[in-house]
Amino acid sequence: MTGSSSRMLALLSLLQTPRDWPGHVLAERLAVSPRTVRRDVDRLRELGYRIGAVKGPDGGYRLAAGSELPPLLFDDDQAVAIAVALQSVPSSGIDIDEAASRALATVRQVMPSRLRHRVDGIRFTDVENTTRVDPAVLEAASAAVRDRLVLRFDYDPASGPASGDRPVRRTEPHAVVAREGRWYLLAWDLDAGDWRIFRLDRVHPRIPTGPSFTPRPLPAADAQTYLAARAKGSTTEDRWPCTGVVEIALTAREVAPWIGDGTLEEIDDRSCRITVGSWSWTGVLAAVARFDAPFTIVGPAALRDAAGVLAERFEAARDAEIRVDTRR
Repeated sequence: MTGSSSRMLALLSLLQTPRDWPGHVLAERLAVSPRTVRRDVDRLRELGYRIGAVKGPDGGYRLAAGSELPPLLFDDDQAVAIAVALQSVPSSGIDIDEAASRALATVRQVMPSRLRHRVDGIRFTDVENTTRVDPAVLEAASAAVRDRLVLRFDYDPASGPASGDRPVRRTEPHAVVAREGRWYLLAWDLDAGDWRIFRLDRVHPRIPTGPSFTPRPLPAADAQTYLAARAKGSTTEDRWPCTGVVEIALTAREVAPWIGDGTLEEIDDRSCRITVGSWSWTGVLAAVARFDAPFTIVGPAALRDAAGVLAERFEAARDAEIRVDTRR
C-alpha cells in the first residue's frame, strides 16, 4: 500500500467515527497539510463516499450514508476485528451463521495477501448457542425500540408447544439486551401495567406495529442494570437480596475461581473471608457449603439463624427412617 493510499485509509477510518472533524484537526492527526486533507477527501468522494462539508470558522467534514455501497476499506485492526466478530456469530444466538461465513469469505477475498495471512491465523472454536433468535425478530424489536412504537407479538410459553389461543402481548418496547448468550426485550406491558422481560427467541412480532408512545422511566439506572437486578430478585439495583460474610478454611487462590460475583479477602495463608449473595439465606449457605471446607459465619444474624434451621433439617434427614417401596 502506497503512502497516499495508507493516508486515505487512515482518513476514512477517522471519518467513520460519528462526529464532525475540523480540517486542521484531521491534518494534525495525519501529519499533513490541510490542503492535502482536502485532496484526499476529494479522492474519497470520487470513490463513492459521501463526505459533507461542515460550515464554521474552522470548517470540517462528516461522513454520511451513501445511496450505494462504495468500496470498503479497512485498516489492519479493523480487518482483524471483523474476522473475530464474524467467527463469533455461532455463540451470539442470532441465526445468521451462514451469512456470517459468506461475509467472512467475501471480506477475505479482497484483502491483500499480508492481511489475509493475519486473518487466516485467527482460528478458534466457537461454542454454538442452542437458543436461536430469528434476525427478523431482532430487527423488528430493535426498530420498535428505536422508533418508540407499540410492539404487538405472540409469545411462546416457557415449555410445551406454542398455542395460538394465547392473548397477543401489547408492549411499549424500551430496550433489547443481550445477556449470557440470550437476547431479551425489556418492555412495558400495556395489559399488565408493569415492566416485563421477554426472551426474543419466544417472540413472534405482529405487523404492523402500533402507535408511538412516550418512554416511561425505568425503575433502574439502565436496561442492563434492570435485567441483572431482576435475575437476582431485585428491581432497582444489581445486587442479591441476601448477602452474607463467612471466613472459610481455604486459601484465596483456591476460592477465587469459584466465587462468581462474590468478593474475597485473604486472611492468611490458610484462610480467607468471602462475601456471597443469593436469593435466600439458605442459598448463601449452599453457595458456601459447596466449597466443602470448614467455615465460620461473620454475619449477619439472619445468616446464623438460617444455619440453625438448615442444621435441623440436615439432622432430621440423617436420622429419618429409610422407607423401601416393596410394592414392585
